[in-house]
Order: sequence, then structure tokens, then C-alpha cells
Amino acid sequence: MKFLFNYVVRLTPLAGADNFGFEQGKGAKAVEWMTSYATKNNLKFDVRMAGHSLQTIKFGNFELIAWNGDWSSARKVIRKASDKLNARAIESGYHEKRGLLSAMLGGSTEYAKVYSSGKLVGRIELDKQAGRWTAKSESFA
Repeated sequence: MKFLFNYVVRLTPLAGADNFGFEQGKGAKAVEWMTSYATKNNLKFDVRMAGHSLQTIKFGNFELIAWNGDWSSARKVIRKASDKLNARAIESGYHEKRGLLSAMLGGSTEYAKVYSSGKLVGRIELDKQAGRWTAKSESFA
């Protein structure tokens, strides 16, 4: 269990998430670095720019990236890229742990971890509005 935004939630990763991000201006370089790292290390991970951005108050603006592959590889690569490029990154795709039916019907809220230089610095609650993710609430770690 984690304390997040003044209440307790149990977070579970959702393997199909495709909305990770890097700070504004570093997305293309991050995609290039992650692609070469995944290839060199034989990881099942394909990444590209999503063409969307996410604005936050406490952490700045992020360019969203879309990926396919293994969830654990994606988490590893995004944190390594954040560290190597000295950049802030968002690792999202976390949901409240709940029943399968309620997760399928009610799920437009996600949680994201924010890394800076590979270290956890905060969390963001995301809400989907008009097909785009927006920051609903933010907190420092």
C-alpha cells in the first residue's frame, strides 16, 4: 500500500500502458537512446513519440511517448534513460487495485511516477479528458 494524495491506494501496473513521457525538449533524444539501449540488450521494447504533451504545475511539461513490449523492460529502460540523459520522466500505467469488472468499466484515472535523473521525485494522478491525459493532482515523493 502507498500513501498517495492523502488517501491509501494499492497500485498495480497495467501492462498495456503507452503513456510514458520525458520532459519537454528531451523526448526525441530519449526515444533514440532507449531504442539503441533496448536493441543492444535484446529487450522486447519498441518506442516512438506519441505526438502529445502533458502539462503539470510542479514538474513541468512532458512529451508523451508510446511503447510496445514487456512492462518490466519498459520500466527499466525509462528509469535508465532518465538517469543517463539527466531528464525528468513519467512512468504511468498504474491503477487502483480493484475488481476486474470495475477496472474495465470505470478506468479513466491512472497514476504516474515522476523520476528525475533516475530517482523518484513525485507522483501524478492523471485523468483522461477528450482522449488526452491531464494532471488531476500532483505530489512530491
